[in-house]
Amino acid sequence: MSTLRILLADDHKVMREGLRMVLAREPNMEVVGEANNGAEAISLAEQLRPDIVVMDVSMPEINGLKATEALGASSPETKILILTRHGDASYVQSLLQAGANGYVLKQSAAEELVRAIRRVVAGQKYLDPAVTDQIIGTISVANGSSRAVNNHLSRREQDVLRFVALGFLSKEIAAQLGISIKTVETHKTNAMIKAGLKNRIGIVRYAMLQGWLQDG
Repeated sequence: MSTLRILLADDHKVMREGLRMVLAREPNMEVVGEANNGAEAISLAEQLRPDIVVMDVSMPEINGLKATEALGASSPETKILILTRHGDASYVQSLLQAGANGYVLKQSAAEELVRAIRRVVAGQKYLDPAVTDQIIGTISVANGSSRAVNNHLSRREQDVLRFVALGFLSKEIAAQLGISIKTVETHKTNAMIKAGLKNRIGIVRYAMLQGWLQDG
């Protein structure tokens, strides 16, 4: 079996060191590079052409979502495995849509990461069992593709969620957009259902992931 070449992308050095130690125990896995942010991950992936990038989501300069999208264009042959503490359905949906091949939680056992790497490099989609129950019926990873069900937000729904994430009240959003409070609430409810969001905290996280709050 050929050695799997792995690039680690995480802004926490301690996390990268821990991952390197875990992967060093595997006879056919080699960490060929480490990135401290999304921009470095893109650059190193283009230079090193690893088999897989283990990608954090919340990173400075360019976050994991934007880096995943960029690598899909510049390094399509490289697989991307998301490794994050966020298990929200909206995160899973957005990252799979962006081109990620797998999703694992940092709080899961090390064996889960190793299993995910092997599956993804073999051409399979992989979801951490800890998040699977939350997203069944919301996303589909069948037939080698990943698409969100009813997750196409209209421009107005995006505007409303953005204002909610920024802390605006419904009456303030209504004034900003020139619509009624009832219409604001309708757009908010529809958008939350489509994106799999449960509360304002989820909306803020979703907005950050989309870059609406200038999250790096």
